Amino acid sequence: MQIRFTELTDSQWEIIKKYVSHHNPKKHDLREIINAILWICRTGSQWRNLDSKYPKWESVYYYFHIWNKDGLWDRLLSELVCCERQRQGREAEPSAVAIDSQSVKSVALIAEESRGVDGAKLIKGRKRHIVVDTLGLLIAVFVSRADLHDGEGGIELLWQIDQKTQRLELVRADGAYGGAFKEVAEGIYGWTLETTQRPPSQKGFVPQVGRWQVERSFGWLNFYRRLAKDYEKTPQAAQAFIQLAFISIILARLA
Repeated sequence: MQIRFTELTDSQWEIIKKYVSHHNPKKHDLREIINAILWICRTGSQWRNLDSKYPKWESVYYYFHIWNKDGLWDRLLSELVCCERQRQGREAEPSAVAIDSQSVKSVALIAEESRGVDGAKLIKGRKRHIVVDTLGLLIAVFVSRADLHDGEGGIELLWQIDQKTQRLELVRADGAYGGAFKEVAEGIYGWTLETTQRPPSQKGFVPQVGRWQVERSFGWLNFYRRLAKDYEKTPQAAQAFIQLAFISIILARLA
């Protein structure tokens, strides 16, 4: 894991360039736009406080928004995950994944209708639902109100998983992912759901076989200060910054 922000190398830019080449602005270098967006993700700065060496924040935010709306971050992440899996001697698509959620506080400026209170963890904000492969790489993400049950949020991830891999056989989760989630995962998609739970007698974090990777993935997000809280006005923007964090992680490995 890189301990500080570094701009894109030539080899990293070559990977990204083909995804943004159809945007050909006369005023801005798209490489600088991408660097600025990744800088925001890593440092946690406000858009208006963007480092002056980059284009104006309004221009950077404009591209962040239209690329997110176009699904660019999702497509780029999917290709990078395949590349990293193959680099580590795996098949491009995973056959097993793990799912979990994380509740995070949101700032006061976020509209009340897009955040809620997680009664179990006493956190007011949003909930990040993610699916990762056995390497901890992000396969799917969904951001909801914090009061949404894990199983309900997990159902929103199933169609995303189905689009990302045709090899999937096993989904690992904790006991919260039963009921309707289990019915959809096994009955509609034909995947096996394996649930594990920490023994009641054990306190604190206890690694679960096949599921510790998703906890580690949440830990990786701690290196990206934009994700320390949920600062985004929309859940879609919050999802984008999670994808950008994993894009940055994989790019650093491929470099």
